[in-house]
Amino acid sequence: MSTTDSSSQDQNFLNLFMVVIGALICITVFLIFLARTIASNSQLAWVKDDLSYTQAVDERIKPSGWVALPGDQPEGGTPIVAAGEAATPVAAKLTGEQVYNAACFACHGAGVGGAPKLGDASAWAPRRAKGAATMNQHALLGFQGQAGYMPPKGGRVDLSDEEIIAAVTFMSGS
Repeated sequence: MSTTDSSSQDQNFLNLFMVVIGALICITVFLIFLARTIASNSQLAWVKDDLSYTQAVDERIKPSGWVALPGDQPEGGTPIVAAGEAATPVAAKLTGEQVYNAACFACHGAGVGGAPKLGDASAWAPRRAKGAATMNQHALLGFQGQAGYMPPKGGRVDLSDEEIIAAVTFMSGS
């Protein structure tokens, strides 16, 4: 027997062996997926029909409460009557100093981003020269100038226009 015949036979054996191993792996993977599919379909059907399972699901998804409207009748109770609404207190308007301390101090206290500091007359003079209407407009609508950026209402859109204008008056000293 020559070495070429022997190496050719070895190569044929290895090729056949690899094909058999590949086929066995494919069959194994197919059987695993088939078993999982059959088990999940049959098991899930049994579990969903189980009374304890459905009660547990109902318990988990039940509402934690309900909204009662006038005229609604709760289970086994008397109809609900609308209670008089309590007056909600109106928030008092803040003064210019209070707005400054609550909102403006972050930038105007340290001069962040070119903001004129409280009490710095030389920084406020050019702004006051443009007039109170311009300063108020810049404070309400925002402004980008050479010195920096002023966001609308100083970033506190929850404050009223009157409160912002009071803060501008307080800071500028006008």
